[in-house]
Amino acid sequence: MRTATRPGRTRIWDRFAASDPGLLRLMAGLRTVGAIALTLAVLALLGASKTHLVAGAISAMAATFAIKEKQQRKQAVTLALGLVVALAAMSLGALLSTHVVAGDLFFLALIFAAVYSRRFGDRGTALGLIGFQVYFVSLFVRAGVSGLPGLCGTLVVAFVCSALVRFVVVPETPERVLRRLRAAFRARLAQLVSAQIELLDAGPDRVEKALEEVRRHTARLHESAMMIQGRLAEGTSDSATAALVQRRIADAEIAAERLGVLILTARSAERADTLTLHLPNAPVPAASDRLRAQDDTTATLRRDLEALRLLVLRPVAEDRGTGVAHVRNRLLGYRDEENLPRASAAVQDVFRGIGETGRSVLGLRLALDGPQDESDDTPSTTRSREELDAEDIAIAREEEDAHGPTGWKRPTTRTAVQVSVGSALAIVGGEFLSSQRWYWAVLTCWVVFLNTASTGEILVKGYRRLLGTVLGVVAGALLASLVGSHTWTAFALVLLFIFAMFFTAPLSYALMSFFVTAMLGLLYTLLNTYSTGVLVLRIEETALGATCGVIAAALVLPVNTDRRTDELLATVLKRLGEVTGAAVDQLSGGPAIELLDKARDLDTALDDLRSSTQPLTHPITPLRARRQTARYLVALLETCAYHARSLAATAELLPYSKTVAADPRLKGAGRRIAHNIDVLVARVEDDDTEGVAETGPSLASMLETDRPGLPRHDRVTDRVLRHLQRLDEGVIGLARPLGVPVSTPANTASRGPAA
Repeated sequence: MRTATRPGRTRIWDRFAASDPGLLRLMAGLRTVGAIALTLAVLALLGASKTHLVAGAISAMAATFAIKEKQQRKQAVTLALGLVVALAAMSLGALLSTHVVAGDLFFLALIFAAVYSRRFGDRGTALGLIGFQVYFVSLFVRAGVSGLPGLCGTLVVAFVCSALVRFVVVPETPERVLRRLRAAFRARLAQLVSAQIELLDAGPDRVEKALEEVRRHTARLHESAMMIQGRLAEGTSDSATAALVQRRIADAEIAAERLGVLILTARSAERADTLTLHLPNAPVPAASDRLRAQDDTTATLRRDLEALRLLVLRPVAEDRGTGVAHVRNRLLGYRDEENLPRASAAVQDVFRGIGETGRSVLGLRLALDGPQDESDDTPSTTRSREELDAEDIAIAREEEDAHGPTGWKRPTTRTAVQVSVGSALAIVGGEFLSSQRWYWAVLTCWVVFLNTASTGEILVKGYRRLLGTVLGVVAGALLASLVGSHTWTAFALVLLFIFAMFFTAPLSYALMSFFVTAMLGLLYTLLNTYSTGVLVLRIEETALGATCGVIAAALVLPVNTDRRTDELLATVLKRLGEVTGAAVDQLSGGPAIELLDKARDLDTALDDLRSSTQPLTHPITPLRARRQTARYLVALLETCAYHARSLAATAELLPYSKTVAADPRLKGAGRRIAHNIDVLVARVEDDDTEGVAETGPSLASMLETDRPGLPRHDRVTDRVLRHLQRLDEGVIGLARPLGVPVSTPANTASRGPAA
């Protein structure tokens, strides 16, 4: 029975690990809840009052979640400085409690400093958050001068308990985080292969749902890859190892995504467009009879996809015997023409895709787990190992200096001014609603500005916070009536809600706000200040704070959503042009440079653009056509980024591979794409409204050029030109909604609808 349930538990854990890459949300929740629980236990043993228990719980939470630095030594320094800042904030809060005007002015100055300090990196951000949160605690518990010594002692206990949990009970190092992120990447890669198997087997009535699952898991795999790349520098021993892991992660991601396109093509009547995997609700290609459920080739294909999934998940420590080696050798054998089954060209492409994905998995296992047994290797596997070994020769990494805007254009300066103005409005308005609880409006104004960069983003975040608050008030009222005077039951529920708050924060801001508000209802119960009127007041103050935040964002140094989106769109296009141009230049025989760093910059810029378009794509937006245009543009850019990453990965094979050779003709093929990207950038930045995007003969027509002595599927020009062709089509697709004229071979011009 145990052996039967263990695989089930393993599958459940793999799903959980994949849903929370690196267990980052789980560990953050456990660390915060652990710090609060330890603080409450120590304060209870010291005989602290309920007021001190509440102050200690909130302070421990702030001391834990505010610190985001990765190295433990830096965390310790920030925590020590944070205690000094917390003591100063609590002291000033108590001293100014009887001086209303001076207290409000200091609070505004503190808010400005807390936001402005974000320009100094993680440490500045952490100290600003701690200062703001602890001053808020002084207002929440109505700190006075007489109770200041006890509250300062509570702060010391909270920070010490936070340090014990962070460094002893739930220790976190970059190496451990990276290890868990790598496991999550494997789990998500296996889930993507499972979704691709479902797509292969899906009937006509289920193919749309299966394709949506492939899209979702492709996006989640990319998310894991980006998270790993962001932590490689701290989580690996040296830059060469970091570059190697980055390369293998990128290879696996590209190969798996390409495999999905090939499966979709094999079960379609025509070659599938890559955009289908990136555009939600895109039309499903018409089915064909290339794959039949009872066909032997389809059964073999299904078996090998399942074998690929198991190979991804199986730890190297369990590679005993010849079973795993046999599966690995069979999959890698599909990279050779003679090992392909007799089938249509589209189906054979899927088997080749399985072989290439198997090669990327082998490279991933070598990079993450070290050398493995080679005694059972076939010639195909040996060739793959030799290619991987050749690619692993010293990789140099180059760093680029980035110079951001200065003065009032600096995001931290602008946001600090906006938050200060919005908070001033919230203080005035909050005083009219309640002279005792006006700080809720200020808190809401503060939080809606965090991690937002435009008026539209602030509006959406304010709406989500208000929605979560309304639902949380209902839950808080019910729980307060059930808990009554049971102090430790209330604290147990508070801990549960805090864990849920941190675990759901990256997933849903409305859900996080719900747990925060429900928790506050319990805290008011503990402080004997609970009433239905207090929770209703919480809704009113939240609505006021969100409104003040939107007003400040719209009137004070505003960043229009359209302007912000245009800036990020121009950045994405520039990065796309840099990656494509550098890859084509290298594939044409130019000097070798570091391309994967450029590809990562492209992905980062695209993620920023995706976040900035949320106000345009949100379900509540009244501009439906505009929402469709924004989703279409982002999907097209994701498709272009995929092909650019594929070009970069292929180009990096050139210095080491025996089968990939430079082709000087590619430089001419990529010239038109570079020109069109430059035209798009000029149009988005309003530097040139007269530029025209060029079309002409299909770049894929070069595929028909005969190169004697090389099988068709082995030629680098074949795959590269397919990527360039899709890039060319994608860039032209971007031109039309952006209102850029497109020349035709007959030298006529057409203009598409404005975005």
